[in-house]
Amino acid sequence: MADSELLWQFKQSNDNAWLGILLQRYTMLLLGVCMKYLKDEQAAKDAVQQVFLKAITELEKYEVAYFKSWLYMIARNHCLMQLRDRNIHLPVEEQKSLVYEETDKQLHTFKDASIRMMEACLGELNEAQRTCVTLFYLQQQSYQQIADSTGFTLLQVKSHIQNGKRNLRLLIEQKMKQG
Repeated sequence: MADSELLWQFKQSNDNAWLGILLQRYTMLLLGVCMKYLKDEQAAKDAVQQVFLKAITELEKYEVAYFKSWLYMIARNHCLMQLRDRNIHLPVEEQKSLVYEETDKQLHTFKDASIRMMEACLGELNEAQRTCVTLFYLQQQSYQQIADSTGFTLLQVKSHIQNGKRNLRLLIEQKMKQG
């Protein structure tokens, strides 16, 4: 099952077994992340358990779209807090490289996936909405410029943009739930 399906099952049934399956998938990843920061196997194992507990409580509060990235960030932040609490300071260069290297990779991956998904969903809008949303958000034209180039009235332009934006959001949410 995809991560999103397991999350959905967990949210619907509130059965921790679904979450257990999901967390088990990423145990080794989390252990590796914690070892990278804490440099101690027992401390890393303890940190993984703490991250699991935090994930269980945090999932009740938030809607998580990309579970693996979200879990990674919880683990990283937990380890950095552990190091800070122990007054262990990484050299500034190492701190920057750790944070930027991982964050940049995740950010680029997330942005690429988001852009591909948005492009696919944009194609599913009706012609008027797609045109107005594209001209307004991607080409940054004003309502008046859009009205002049398309022949729509200002009210129609506003309506197409508003409805297109709402429909685009709904399509994206629907695709994210599907995995």
